[in-house]
Amino acid sequence: MAAGARVVLLGPPGAGKGTQAKLLQDRFGACQISTGDILRKAVAEKNPLGQEASQYISRGALVPDDLIVNMVAARLKEKDCEPGFILDGFPRTIPQAESLDAILQREGIALNAALSVRVPHDVVIERLAGRRTCRNCGSLSHVVFSPPKKAGVCDRCGGELFQRDDDREETVANRLKVYNDQTAPLLDYYRQQGLLKEIDGVGAVDDINARVLAALGGAAK
Repeated sequence: MAAGARVVLLGPPGAGKGTQAKLLQDRFGACQISTGDILRKAVAEKNPLGQEASQYISRGALVPDDLIVNMVAARLKEKDCEPGFILDGFPRTIPQAESLDAILQREGIALNAALSVRVPHDVVIERLAGRRTCRNCGSLSHVVFSPPKKAGVCDRCGGELFQRDDDREETVANRLKVYNDQTAPLLDYYRQQGLLKEIDGVGAVDDINARVLAALGGAAK
């Protein structure tokens, strides 16, 4: 992989990491690697990885490290990641972070930054519990922030809107607990490496993106 933007996005579920990852992807020409998206695709396709992962995702638990690490290692070798990468949803534990370091070391590259998007828990629950997904095209809407023109119907394709199991309020609460217990320690891990950048994740998307770019500064070129 050639030199470029190499960023890890950290933050609780619902922090808006996916949105910011896409904006960074567009700006730096890097690939976005969302383990959540890849896992949900695997679950929908009912392939072996999806079948094994679904039992964890449905209750808001973390998928085992070995599955995730192997998947990310393979993804990083794909051609669209040569200009760089934005990791969204990985690593989630210290062992995963150590595995990522080992993968990058083998490739002779290193991270530019680990960006932490901070969002209060009550805001996370409001964001995720109101989210609805189209069964047909996968588009997202929100019952409060971006309601569809017709309740339960996707504006884009007319498909049925539904609430994913991992967006239900009780599952969101568990996902937040998992994040606090297992993922939050990554802040100290990357802080000790001098890579951690923290920003406020509440507000308009463009305002948050401006904070992201300011925090990254010259880190990703």
